[in-house]
Amino acid sequence: MNVAVALGELPTWDLGDLYSGMESPRFKADLEQAAAEARDFAARYEGKLAGLSGDELAGAIAAYERLQEQLGRVGSYAGLLYAGNMSDPAIAQFQQNTQERITAITTTLLFFALEINRIDDAALDAKLVAPALAKYRPWLRDTRAFRPHQLSDELEKLLHEKQLSGRNAWTRLFDETMARLRFPLDGKDLTSAEILHLLSDKDGAVREKAAKCFGKVMGDNIQIFALLTNTLAKDKEIEDKWRRFPRPPSSRNLANQVEDEVVDALVTAVKEAYPTLSHRYYRLKAKWFGVEVLDYWDRNAPLPDADDRTIAWPEATKTVIEAYHAFSPELAEVGGRFFAHRWIDVPVRPGKAPGAFAHPCVPSVHPYLLLNYQGKVRDVMTLAHELGHGVHQILAGPQGYLQADTPLTLAETASVFGEMLTFQSLLQSAPDAQTRRTMLASKVEDMLNTVVRQIAFYDFEARLHDERRGGELTAQRIGELWFAVQAESLGPALRFGPEYTHYWAYIPHFIHAPFYVYAYAFGDCLVNSLYAAYQAGAPGFQAKYLDMLRAGGTLRHKELLAPFGLDASDPAFWSRGLEMLAGFIDELEAMG
Repeated sequence: MNVAVALGELPTWDLGDLYSGMESPRFKADLEQAAAEARDFAARYEGKLAGLSGDELAGAIAAYERLQEQLGRVGSYAGLLYAGNMSDPAIAQFQQNTQERITAITTTLLFFALEINRIDDAALDAKLVAPALAKYRPWLRDTRAFRPHQLSDELEKLLHEKQLSGRNAWTRLFDETMARLRFPLDGKDLTSAEILHLLSDKDGAVREKAAKCFGKVMGDNIQIFALLTNTLAKDKEIEDKWRRFPRPPSSRNLANQVEDEVVDALVTAVKEAYPTLSHRYYRLKAKWFGVEVLDYWDRNAPLPDADDRTIAWPEATKTVIEAYHAFSPELAEVGGRFFAHRWIDVPVRPGKAPGAFAHPCVPSVHPYLLLNYQGKVRDVMTLAHELGHGVHQILAGPQGYLQADTPLTLAETASVFGEMLTFQSLLQSAPDAQTRRTMLASKVEDMLNTVVRQIAFYDFEARLHDERRGGELTAQRIGELWFAVQAESLGPALRFGPEYTHYWAYIPHFIHAPFYVYAYAFGDCLVNSLYAAYQAGAPGFQAKYLDMLRAGGTLRHKELLAPFGLDASDPAFWSRGLEMLAGFIDELEAMG
């Protein structure tokens, strides 16, 4: 059967809730209005914040928030349009021009946070007596966390303006290069999403051909990816030095509102568990495949007796929404809006951004989801994951534009929890032991990809950035670092071909957001602990969980987890978070 027919009708998003098109008069008017209001805002407040009363400062922040939200709406439209087709030169030009306009406007507003950070603590505390200003206490807390790393106003403006021709330009080059790459296989030119999908094909010969083809094309283009990586690592080193960050991950950790030592404890716990998690599982999988060692293209292969059917889109949505509903009807109702109103873009197509994401847009509109759905169980889990993000973003929206977003470490909570709800629902309905084993194995592989693989990515980044400080790295040396980390994390039951040394180059997080990746492991371990509390019948769990999502970025991880009796700063927290994964592997071993 034709795959497209088997999948059913796949929805594409309707961006009309933002703007009607690139030539929309409202789009142009909003940009013009934002530019004029930014000039007026600067004329009214620049150099005067310290002398404002608490109520006056609250009014200024409210005006600033409205401006940022208007720019967020404009930027979201251009960014989503671009994600839908990165190969269209007109759309790429529109996206770039929009970003340049936004950067010019936000440069006018840059003084605001800089001046707030120069207000004395005692003086700000006196202003915070005003209830209107106290509302913005979390935003002030997070803004002022960067005070020790703030540069002069002139340097901050220079860095802000040059970002478009610096980091953003290199990121755009990466995105458009990946979108243009084609992978020739069996007479077809496949996109990266399509060929990577074949690495989980039931036919081992297909997996091998796809893996080698992918590695070859990435290798043919490896010099440009090495240049991108070297340049961005050097750019980060320079900025970190000026801002006095002690280590390459420190700026990310500060933005994530998590202490370096908490992240170090997570990384240490996962790396120490490699032998009992990934090494043990892949040894077991090799046994199921009747071999001593698995080739790397078999890492995500379905089990020999797995059901490899194509899951149609209507079945996927029903599965996820029903799992959400069994936990909380409110959660399911919010999730259902994405399908009822076309807030989601599902099919694979040339030029579309690979992977999946949930973009929050702005609280006055709604989030949008992007998938590349191809009908496998993993695609259903990706839907559950991204829908969790979307639901989280909607529930946090009333906190307002400045305080709705959560740090990355907590942003993965609702997404991973949504996956776990969906998985547990499917597992409970498994008709026999063989199906249960297949489902457990699939979930273990997803969790290994989320925890072990992402910590290995973090380790790779750390080694790369540390070594880059001594000089530029060749593509070969970057490949060696990648190879070493992969062998350590995945274990001796996996065999890697020479083309695998190029696989580091397609990971977008290394380019878009250095050291982002540990947030996935943070979220997975955190959710495992949360889910264990739910399974244990913690009183009022659903209400507490929804309140946690509604809090958005107003609370830190200690405050959010306290109602559940959890504390991520406790070193033992991470070991407990890994126990669920280890328990699944225990069950698989017992099945034989």
